[in-house]
Amino acid sequence: MTDEAGNLEAPLDDIDSWGANHAAAAVVSADGRMALHGDPAHRFEWASVTKLVTAVAVLIAVERDVLSLDHAAGPSGSTVRHLLAHTSGLAFEGETPLAQPGRRRIYSNGGFDVLGAIVSERTGRPFERVVEDWILKPLGMAATSLVGRPAAGIQGSVEDLAMFALELQHPTLVDPATFAEATSVAFPGLPGVVPGVGRFDPCDWGLGFELHDGKSAHWMGARNGPAAFGHFGGTGTFVWVDPVARVGLAVLTDREFGPWALEAWPRLSDAVLAAAGR
Repeated sequence: MTDEAGNLEAPLDDIDSWGANHAAAAVVSADGRMALHGDPAHRFEWASVTKLVTAVAVLIAVERDVLSLDHAAGPSGSTVRHLLAHTSGLAFEGETPLAQPGRRRIYSNGGFDVLGAIVSERTGRPFERVVEDWILKPLGMAATSLVGRPAAGIQGSVEDLAMFALELQHPTLVDPATFAEATSVAFPGLPGVVPGVGRFDPCDWGLGFELHDGKSAHWMGARNGPAAFGHFGGTGTFVWVDPVARVGLAVLTDREFGPWALEAWPRLSDAVLAAAGR
């Protein structure tokens, strides 16, 4: 996969030095071209990258009038919108609120499990089947499935994650206006913590999508623009899309997230963007 700025494949070789037993990466351009490095079919645990798939499923449910963003969900006073934006007040794990809804950005796995349960209840179907029928099958993600919690339970290939990254560049499953709202700041101005990365004020987030915005230092690269969005997972996984650069990067490993990632991931991200002339 090349363009006039140079070879976009070459930077992906860096993942071989990360100390993972298995690692694979893909660069996807907005015109659908794809570069892969590593085993494209190896199934990885996506961990919290799963949240982006769950978020898209919720957005589809909203457009199908299964529920609304203002549907009461989670702690008293919280809504679907609060849960997606990590502002429901729920703790990192469990159902105990730590703050009133809309006051703080508290990253919550439990909030996304609640979202999956709500969609399942409103559709009368297991959430994993909803994800399969609404997202995985339409996008041709045949090597991927939700086998655990809606917050972190997807297992799948880097090739499938690259296909999902392409969808995030050109939404077909939800209306572009809905997706634009999901990748804009929800509840602006709230401080918060990106787990394992640091505290930011503000800690901008969309509806499920973390926004790069002005965060520094960050797990994305310094070359990523403010409009870049994505997510990372504790199993050493991440995906981001930079709509201005018209490039997406998907990486799956089996090495637990740690300080190594905060050195390796921005370096790779910057190399990919540099190769794209950004």
